[in-house]
Amino acid sequence: MDDQVLLLLVEDEALIRLNLEEELIGAGFALIVASNGRQALTEIEADTGRFSGVVTDIRLGSGPTGWDVARRARELAPGIPVIYVSGDSAHEWHSRGLPNSVMITKPFVTAQVLTAISTLLNQTSAA
Repeated sequence: MDDQVLLLLVEDEALIRLNLEEELIGAGFALIVASNGRQALTEIEADTGRFSGVVTDIRLGSGPTGWDVARRARELAPGIPVIYVSGDSAHEWHSRGLPNSVMITKPFVTAQVLTAISTLLNQTSAA
């Protein structure tokens, strides 16, 4: 996959997922999209090294949560940037979120996600 930055996008709400997918692709990112935690973990386990970052909702229906997805990604790729999006779990970020991650609360504008990704990617490449 040429020099595009590949992100894992994990979101169970179809309208939000489609909006983020459209905006992220429009901003030049390549995506692997998962609609639940199990799909996300399958993608991570297959080859975490291909991802430059993870954007995940926290509540993903039954099965693994966004906390679980992010934790597993960091176990396999310790420096991978993580952006959480959530409508009701932001208060748990300080206790459950990973260091050097970003929490964006719903409703949000896509520019917030793009800014967070760019910031974390720049920090990672500068380290």
